[in-house]
Amino acid sequence: MNTERQTKRQRRKPQDFYSGSITTAEEKLVAQAIANSRVDIHRPQGNLDIPHAPTFYPTIEEFSQNPMTYINSISPIAKKFGICKIVPPIGWQPPLCVDINSDRTFQTKRQHLHRLMEGISFPDGEDYTPKQYKEMANEAVLLWRDLYYNEIEKESEPDVNLSSADGSTPQTNSNLSSDKGCKTRKMTAESLEQDYWDIVERNSKSYTVDYGNDIDTTSYWSGFPLSERGRAANGTSNKKEESEPEFGSEDFYKESWWNLNNFPYCPGSVLRHLRVSITGVNVPWLYFGTLFSTFCWHNEDNYMYSINYHHVGSPKQWYGVPGTKRDAEGLEKVFRNYLSMRMRDIPDLLHHITTMFSPRLLQQAHVPVYKLLQHSGEFVVTFPRSYHGGFSMGPNIGEAVNFANPAWISHGADASEKYRGYARPAVFSHHRIAYTMANHLEEYSLGSCEQLLKEMKRIMDEELRLRKQLYDQGVRDVSNSITLPKNRVDFIDESSADYDDKRLCHTCKHVCFFSAVACECSQRRVSCLRHSHLLCKCGMERKYLMVWENSLDMEQTLKNLVDFCKNLTNDEIKSHLDEENQDLDEIPIAPGVMEDLERHEKDTLPITLDF
Repeated sequence: MNTERQTKRQRRKPQDFYSGSITTAEEKLVAQAIANSRVDIHRPQGNLDIPHAPTFYPTIEEFSQNPMTYINSISPIAKKFGICKIVPPIGWQPPLCVDINSDRTFQTKRQHLHRLMEGISFPDGEDYTPKQYKEMANEAVLLWRDLYYNEIEKESEPDVNLSSADGSTPQTNSNLSSDKGCKTRKMTAESLEQDYWDIVERNSKSYTVDYGNDIDTTSYWSGFPLSERGRAANGTSNKKEESEPEFGSEDFYKESWWNLNNFPYCPGSVLRHLRVSITGVNVPWLYFGTLFSTFCWHNEDNYMYSINYHHVGSPKQWYGVPGTKRDAEGLEKVFRNYLSMRMRDIPDLLHHITTMFSPRLLQQAHVPVYKLLQHSGEFVVTFPRSYHGGFSMGPNIGEAVNFANPAWISHGADASEKYRGYARPAVFSHHRIAYTMANHLEEYSLGSCEQLLKEMKRIMDEELRLRKQLYDQGVRDVSNSITLPKNRVDFIDESSADYDDKRLCHTCKHVCFFSAVACECSQRRVSCLRHSHLLCKCGMERKYLMVWENSLDMEQTLKNLVDFCKNLTNDEIKSHLDEENQDLDEIPIAPGVMEDLERHEKDTLPITLDF
């Protein structure tokens, strides 16, 4: 009897290998890791192939004048690269005014280079005096040279820990994957750039540094001497204004507008209206760098310009993306795609300045990126909305501050709208600075007023339109029944800034400069006119409007601006509009690059810092 036993068990659809064992959030992280790996597989390897940003060489005559004039003259070309370098004329030798022998310590941030692409926050590093930091940074770069650039062939290398007993110095626990023990390998800027991206991009080793960033120059030291003519927030007014000091003289370095303490207040600068010190904006930050210490991808607060000076030490490698809407949003899209899960929890992660990802990712996404190498004694300027980042190639000291010219106003408007989208307070009110500018037209070049007029029309049209809507909905205007402090339009002082902090919109953190909506249910919360419906659940009959600038005053300010613009000659208006309408797709050849490369062709890379 032939009977066939059914021995096969019933097949079931297999589950995902991680099904049931991890959470939904973890499952999304796996999906993101898989998506990122697809990008990584197709990313080119080897040395980076990045075009250079331009370098400019002002003459002594140009350098002795207002730097705003010079930067405006190079902007039509330079802004298309996002960053540029300015090399002062021969004879520029400002003294280094950092108190090297000070016993005061400054804080650092600890950066794990092999995790810079993850967007994690930086913990606090060790505290250092200037001499202690120099010794730590010198030791780190010398050890790196001995490990990877000495002439002794090494059969194998053990894990190395560069940290001292207190863990204060950089540390590494694995080896580079290329050129190890190669007798002909020379430590150059190019080889260090490759080493850096091997760590950051490929995780070839673990490496940790302490970065002395964002040191307050009013509490500690500036690298520049302080003005005695009242040109700096942290200077003195012991001397009267006289003719400009001679280039290269002791007084020149104190009073030159290229001194970063003075730069934000030079003629034509919008920040001259700020009489309140905002560290990092109109008061410089000081930076102590070491090998591979990193300033991560970011653009400046309120989309301002920045100017950065390299006082002494090893070069800094910079990368920049043009500040056009298309290119800036292109970088942000790469960022979102690569760190989508992190940005779900931290929407403004880019503003935390804790993420460094390879320029190769940008190139792969067709986002233009440029680079330059900043040596001691050189300036780097970044342009509005331009994303930039980079790292140090050894011990160095640098300094940076923001500035803005009148042409910046449209970028400031874009930043204001961006910040309102995820409730990020601005460092100062865009509406306040624009209205203040509109009351000081004589301080600006005539051509700049066209942009200011366009922005003021936009601001006032929205303000007056929304006021009318709220009045029609039954919101009361109580401005005549209460005493409100008048808005200052001559300058922005400490009390003005403090008051602005008290009238931030509950929803979007926008400063309610012209007017605000409040409700009887709360004496603390206010709302901008856009978000009055989100202030609370009360009916409109309980809400009221507080007005600091009435419609008549606003309309008169706008009329004055219109009349001022009418006085422009046709040639001046045409010249201004021609500059603004240049085709940003037409990227010129970066000027000054070959000259810069030839100047430094035979340079020996500075290894240690000595002062």
